[in-house]
Amino acid sequence: MFDLIANDLRLKGYSVQKHALPPALIEELLHTFKSIPPEGLKQAGIGRACDLQANSEIRRDEIAWIESADSGAAGQWLQFSAQLQHHLNRALMLGLFSFESHFAHYAPGAFYKTHVDAFKGQANRVLSVVLYLNLEWSANDGGEMVLYSDQDPQCVLETIQPLGGTLAVFLSEDFPHEVLPTRRDRYSIAGWYRVNTSSTLRVDPPA
Repeated sequence: MFDLIANDLRLKGYSVQKHALPPALIEELLHTFKSIPPEGLKQAGIGRACDLQANSEIRRDEIAWIESADSGAAGQWLQFSAQLQHHLNRALMLGLFSFESHFAHYAPGAFYKTHVDAFKGQANRVLSVVLYLNLEWSANDGGEMVLYSDQDPQCVLETIQPLGGTLAVFLSEDFPHEVLPTRRDRYSIAGWYRVNTSSTLRVDPPA
C-alpha cells in the first residue's frame, strides 16, 4: 500500500486508500477517541500559534491532539505514520521531518469550509493525511471530504466518503478541500508531515 500511495503522489499529488488499517485498530482508535473526557476536547481553530483563532463560520469541529508518548491504539497509529514517513522519504525524497496529528469530531451539522492546509512558501506542512474512524457510513450521512483542483476551484477531483479505514494523503499546499456538513457524529484523525525549517534564529517545530 505504501508503494501505491507513493505512486499516486508522484502522478497526481493525492492518494485515497480504503481498508488502509485493520478494522480492529480502527475500532480501538474510535474507542480511544470516545473515551476522552469532554474537557480534553477543544473547538478547532484556524491559523497557527499566535494567529490561531476559533471561527465557527469556517469550521465547527472539535479536536484532541495525539501526543508522541501516547500508547495503545494511538501509539500504533503513530508507528504506522512513522513507517509511511520513512517509505515516502525513501521513495520520493520529500524530506519529511516530523509528524503531528489530532482526533477530530464533527457533530451533526458541523463542517469545514474550503481551505488549504498550507499556503505556498509560507509553511512547512508538506503532506496531509486523514484517517476515518466511523465503522459504518452511508451516502445520506453527508460529511464527505471534497478535494478540488488548485488550478480550477470549481473542479472536483475526489469526493471521499468518511468510512472507517479509509486513508487520504495529499500535498498540503496543492489541494483546496472542504468537509461537507455531516448529519451524524463523524470521527477521524487529521495529521501533517512537516519539513525542518530550523535556522540559527528559529527552532522548528515551534513550541
